[in-house]
Amino acid sequence: MADTIAVLDFGSQYTQVIARRVRELRVLSRIYPYTTKASTLKAEGVKGVILSGGPASVLSKGSPRPDKKIFHLGFPVLGICYGEQLMAHMLGGKVSKSSHREFGHGTLRITKKGKLFSSLPNRLRVWNSHGDRISKLPTGFEAIATTENSPYATIQNTSKDFYGMQFHPEVAHSEEGISVLRNFLVKICCCKQEWSMSSYIKHSIQTIRDQVGDKRVILGLSGGVDSSVAAALIHKAIGSQLTCVFVDNGLLRLNERENVKRLYQDHFDLDVRVAQKGSLFLSRLKGVSDPEKKRKIIGNTFIEVFDDVVTRLKKSGDYNFLAQGTLYPDVIESVAIDGNPAALIKSHHNVGGLPKKMQLSLLEPLRELFKDEVRELGKELGLPKEVVWRQPFPGPGLGVRVMGPIQKKDLEVLRKADAILHEVMIESDLYYTVWQSFCVFLPVKTVGVMGDERTYENVIAIRIVESIDAMTADWARIPYEVLRNVSNRIINEVSGCNRVVLDISSKPPSTIEWE
Repeated sequence: MADTIAVLDFGSQYTQVIARRVRELRVLSRIYPYTTKASTLKAEGVKGVILSGGPASVLSKGSPRPDKKIFHLGFPVLGICYGEQLMAHMLGGKVSKSSHREFGHGTLRITKKGKLFSSLPNRLRVWNSHGDRISKLPTGFEAIATTENSPYATIQNTSKDFYGMQFHPEVAHSEEGISVLRNFLVKICCCKQEWSMSSYIKHSIQTIRDQVGDKRVILGLSGGVDSSVAAALIHKAIGSQLTCVFVDNGLLRLNERENVKRLYQDHFDLDVRVAQKGSLFLSRLKGVSDPEKKRKIIGNTFIEVFDDVVTRLKKSGDYNFLAQGTLYPDVIESVAIDGNPAALIKSHHNVGGLPKKMQLSLLEPLRELFKDEVRELGKELGLPKEVVWRQPFPGPGLGVRVMGPIQKKDLEVLRKADAILHEVMIESDLYYTVWQSFCVFLPVKTVGVMGDERTYENVIAIRIVESIDAMTADWARIPYEVLRNVSNRIINEVSGCNRVVLDISSKPPSTIEWE
């Protein structure tokens, strides 16, 4: 396996960014809870440790601390922001409240380059985000860079390969930040830049074969990016030992079931079993308007249907594994740690085990990858662009895009309208430039005029947003002529709709989905 860097998480909003930047430099990174024992890191053979930033102050009682033995294992340590202050504090230095906090851009003046700043300019624009600063260095440390309000903006102890920086090299706002990280990885930790998707595929295929042996695997295929890439990777490893289950819940987009069957059965020769249970889902949703109740009904019914399919499959074959498209952020976010300062610690639907009655072991071939890496993996495996770069689609499907109680005739109106929006976005070369573009069915009717006749029909809302990670989003400024085309086509081609409106809310305060 490739050389690995451990990133200890102290709750920074940038922890995952640090890990991704390391991987962009072709070195494997893994995020560990700050409570991880030094012995664990040593046993896993990491080449170096990065202490992330975090919202706490080292001066606060109960602020998070790592195992102090990490400073006695002999491998390099890089502290970023809170990580630098923490290292200085734990090794005998002093941290104080700064009279001038540093948030945003600052000028880093490098006084001694050494390995960390090798081949870099003497001044850099960097991004700061801190209220404390080091006021006294630990024994053996020296300052090698300053900012306007911090005489110890970067410090080092070359005899132990300990480094600390007050700024954030991982964010795009910091000039040459990637170069600084590269110097730490290559010149200080002596990592080989061998992490690549081709090497990951080779390693994963062997791991899957070793884990599965001659047994069989079941995978719930949604047609989304994660399950599609997981299916393609597992199929490449074990071929016909994989069976995919696609549940038609009656809340799919236009021709979704047919498209999934055509792609995976014909193009990839996958064994895809389709459970057509639309009537069951819709009967249980009858009269339900509360969004959370809808989600619970859809989720619970899915589990019931999937469990029934799994039970029947197990009777007909030696199935021992259930495969899931769990990603690395899912795993990170689902770690429950007492006192972890991170704001986002939750139980994820893909993490935490399986119902005991299934009696299946989990197979999660993507659990070390970020979303962008999954897309790269999909490209390497030959998945088409429309799968690899498919926009996110909610698990409950159109069930949360029909406002109010769900009726079959309303779903048909929404499906046709949504298909038109998708088609126009593709034709306009805009589909792959935005985060999401979809239609919402509103539970209101308005008066219209068509062919000199009065109409009283439904309203469709268009939602098109730009985002990086769905945590925040803004409405996309789509050209008026494109919006006009979408509106005209929906009103003219979709029976039952006489008005189209545009959602121009941002997140926050609104959410991307309406329910």
